[in-house]
Formats: sequence, structure tokens, C-alpha cells
Amino acid sequence: MSTFMANKDTVKRSWYVLDAAGKPLGKTAALAADLLRGKLKPDFTPHVDCGDFVVIVNAERAVLTGKKLEQKYYRTHSGYPGGFHQVQYKTLMQDKPELAMRLAVRGMLQKNSIARAQLRRLKIYRGAEHKHEAQKPVAWER
Repeated sequence: MSTFMANKDTVKRSWYVLDAAGKPLGKTAALAADLLRGKLKPDFTPHVDCGDFVVIVNAERAVLTGKKLEQKYYRTHSGYPGGFHQVQYKTLMQDKPELAMRLAVRGMLQKNSIARAQLRRLKIYRGAEHKHEAQKPVAWER
């Protein structure tokens, strides 16, 4: 009996919708990262991009547990002197909840070219509506 190894020709991609309303940001991001990577498929192959498309809706209604809204910061640096910027997650979740969700998912993926391709299949929306009805996405329930 031989071991099955997926390749880019045998991968079948599905579309899934995750509702983040009332759920912790990290748990939603972890599930999205698993779906993007293909870890929940029986034919998962680590060196092949075999993940699915993921649409996350209601990103603004995701919750952060504990004191993360006050204590957690999104920090960036431009590379120039004085180019350090930090934004409190309370402000980030009000202004750009899509960015907060994308950063959480990106941190849970590998750091390589496959992960960059997987991140392009992630679609995040602030509200409950999305523009991917033509792809017939399935609501993820588990």
C-alpha cells in the first residue's frame, strides 16, 4: 500500500463561511488558519497548498477575552528614526476589525511562500454580508 501525496492538480478547494459574532478572535483565527492550510482534510500534505477558501463575516463583533482590549497593542515600525507606531486593540477593533482578524490568522500560518498564497484565499468582512454568494460557500459548523 502506498502513501497518498497530494499535488496541485489533485487539490479540490471548497468555500467556507465562518461567523465571528460573539466568538473569541483567537479561536476564530485558529479555525480559519486550519481551513486555509487544509489541516482538516484527510489528504493533507504539508508541502502542498491544499487548503480551502475562507470567508469570515461579523469581524467587528468578535470578542477579545480578559483585559486584551486595554493591554494588547498592534505595533509597527517604518524603519526610519521615530517611525514606531502602536495602536491599542480597543481602537483597532473599532476602526479596523478586519485588520485585527487578518493579523491573528497570519500569525497562525507558517512563515513561507505557501502561507502567503493561503492568506490570499482569506476574505474578511466587517458585517454579516459578503460578496461571494456565487461560489456557494458553506457555513462551517463543528
